[in-house]
Amino acid sequence: MKIIAINGSPRENHNTGTLLKKALEGAASCGAETEFVNLYKLNYKGCVSCFACKLKDGESYGKCAYLDDLLPLLDWVAEADAIILGSPIYFASVTGEMRSFLERLLFSCLSYTKDRKSLFPKKLPVGFIYTMNVTEAQMEELGYRDSLRFAEASLEERFGYFEALYAYDTYQFDDYSKYVATAFDSEKKAKAREEEFPIYCQKAFDLGVKFASEKL
Repeated sequence: MKIIAINGSPRENHNTGTLLKKALEGAASCGAETEFVNLYKLNYKGCVSCFACKLKDGESYGKCAYLDDLLPLLDWVAEADAIILGSPIYFASVTGEMRSFLERLLFSCLSYTKDRKSLFPKKLPVGFIYTMNVTEAQMEELGYRDSLRFAEASLEERFGYFEALYAYDTYQFDDYSKYVATAFDSEKKAKAREEEFPIYCQKAFDLGVKFASEKL
């Protein structure tokens, strides 16, 4: 079994990257082969509307054909047994790099036939780890969950299984005193980092175990 974690954060070893690596640790503990990919290290675009993935009798029907750094990753995804995505929340949504990745991933296997059947050739469990500066209550109040719901439903529809892990109130700076950030209580943020983030790490580890050991 192979599980790929795809990091949509510009920081490899901060909140999102850490949780993705914990998920891979969990998967590896069950014997899975794992791979960690940083989207910010790749040079690529979102969907360019070439429609090669919709061309009748085309070699790339149901697959993205645009030649850039993302194409090999999309091929790896097609060969994987599960993928776990990760992104911080920027302005109520995922990062631009993750959004562009999702455009390429989702549109290529979107069927334009009346039955709307997914063009992806197999079931592929998809996990998504979100990290955010706001609390759970603030996320609900600001409508973040609603803004994420369409992409989540699309992932479940195209690939057959979807599961999300939300990590709230994450730590943005190593030292809040160095930044103009008076909107936040640095002591409360530090307490959340100390007490709550380890819980999210365990949940991410458990997610990796689940994806590697259960039939989803």
